[in-house]
Amino acid sequence: MSKVLSIGSPFPAFKKKAVVSIEKGKEFIELTNETKEGQWTVMFWWPKDFTFVCPTEIAEFNKKHGDFVDRDTVLIGASTDSEFVHAAWRRDHVDLRGLKFPMLADTSKSLAEELGILDAEEKIAYRATFIIDPQGIIRWVSVYDLNVGRNVQEVLRVLDALQTDELCPCNWNKGQETLTVQLEEMNN
Repeated sequence: MSKVLSIGSPFPAFKKKAVVSIEKGKEFIELTNETKEGQWTVMFWWPKDFTFVCPTEIAEFNKKHGDFVDRDTVLIGASTDSEFVHAAWRRDHVDLRGLKFPMLADTSKSLAEELGILDAEEKIAYRATFIIDPQGIIRWVSVYDLNVGRNVQEVLRVLDALQTDELCPCNWNKGQETLTVQLEEMNN
């Protein structure tokens, strides 16, 4: 595996096909890194369509889609499968038919490779999640082994913490006092 792009790096420019619907003639759009400029973005990757762990994660991200929207955050799912495979999987799997976010197709594997999340042997993406700020800078990265599903609630927790732009202690959750507030109170 090459080096994973990390915190402080600009998210790479991309122009890819994505599946946004299962309605005939409206399945595909072109998605670029400029599509959602000025907003927070969460892009999460899975290894392969038509597998077992992946749809559990995708369905959970979909259940929490409104939570991302409430945080003015664009959600994008991605894998190295083609847009046609994504569309077939969405039509085939009951939990994926009503997705509210695009499924990006990195068929050339160029974006996964540039991000450093392409498995060297199988040439599939690791389970990686990137939180990108409105300026296009990576603010959080999480990469999991192929067999382990991620925790969507933790992605939201970290997003909340990053959006405060304050010091947030261990296990901090939205609505709790930040360390920044505590330090200000101590200094007054």
